[in-house]
Amino acid sequence: MKTIFVKPLTVQKKWYLIDAEGKELGKVAVAAARILRGKNKPIYVPHQDMGDYVIIINAEKAALSGNKYQDKMYYRHSNYPGGLRSYSYAEMVKRNPVYPMERAIRGMLPRGPLGRKLYTNMKVYAGANHQQQAQQPITVEI
Repeated sequence: MKTIFVKPLTVQKKWYLIDAEGKELGKVAVAAARILRGKNKPIYVPHQDMGDYVIIINAEKAALSGNKYQDKMYYRHSNYPGGLRSYSYAEMVKRNPVYPMERAIRGMLPRGPLGRKLYTNMKVYAGANHQQQAQQPITVEI
């Protein structure tokens, strides 16, 4: 089997808009990650940036199933002894409303330079307003 190489100039990049209000956090993240990777296109190459741009609005209104709103925890460590900090989902949404959505999507992208490049093709907004009206995004239903 031959390895496919696609010239970056031939790739047509589109803008997609996802409204996360009332939708489950994970399902929105899966849809966004698929579009960012380019898996929704007939020509998919895992080692190149074939994906499109994604705009996610109403990220703070994404739903969680069960008791995850109070029970889901986010951890970070300062690399000093006793430096572990933990935040529940409810606390994290109050501190930074877009962080849980960004972290969920980042976890679904590949590690390394390609994943960091794909992550820059995403814009997440806490509210319904976004700054990419000029790109005329295509609305995606989940």
